[in-house]
Amino acid sequence: MTLYTLPGSHPGATAMLMLKYKGIPFKRRDLVAVLSKSILRVLGFPGNTVPAMNADGVKTQRTREIARELERMQPEPPLFPSDAEKRAAVEEAERWGDEELQHPIRQIVLWSIVKQKSAIRSYLEGAKLGLPIGLAAPTAPLIVTISARMNGASEEQVREDVEMLEGLLGHVDELIAAGTINGAELNAADFQIATSIRLAMTLQDLRPLIEARPAGEFAKRVQPEIAGDCPPALPAAWLENITAAAPAGTR
Repeated sequence: MTLYTLPGSHPGATAMLMLKYKGIPFKRRDLVAVLSKSILRVLGFPGNTVPAMNADGVKTQRTREIARELERMQPEPPLFPSDAEKRAAVEEAERWGDEELQHPIRQIVLWSIVKQKSAIRSYLEGAKLGLPIGLAAPTAPLIVTISARMNGASEEQVREDVEMLEGLLGHVDELIAAGTINGAELNAADFQIATSIRLAMTLQDLRPLIEARPAGEFAKRVQPEIAGDCPPALPAAWLENITAAAPAGTR
């Protein structure tokens, strides 16, 4: 079992957490952002996105597809509830985390790191690039800048993303209050959503606004450790609508 990902990738973290939850041994291989698209094609994957999993020649990409392949390979412990109604709620939360939460967080983090390039090395900690971090670090600022541009992390877009953040965090708090995520047993939606929130918390701008909320406590439960620590980069005016206190009724 080999899992291909990128340093600092929250979808990659989702896949790794699910593999560990299942107790499936795997080798982690980090690719270089931007170049990864071509490398994955050379490796025989049909798409150009990470995470990409090769299980004895069976190639699977993207977190939701990997979750279902892991269920097929090893049903226990389950990533989805057996109850049909509860499963539908988990699958919808998983979809939301993948399609609506993941990318705005990616854009905010990339934009911030471009502004604070000294933080890049911290996101490389623990990466399995096949070469020392000291050798990878000199080219990393250029790679991050290109990656930010390819992911549409412009100033205008990131400002819109930050304006959306209170609503995104509020929805995570609501999912917790409903019991869809952060239950006694973790599920696919937990792993899908928590890694995005945890990545956002690597930004010193956002960490104090998230960590005391149910969303922040949940993210640290699912992913206790994470590489990366970025000094303040976001204008204070952008953050005014984000409340550090948990919304009423979520505790």
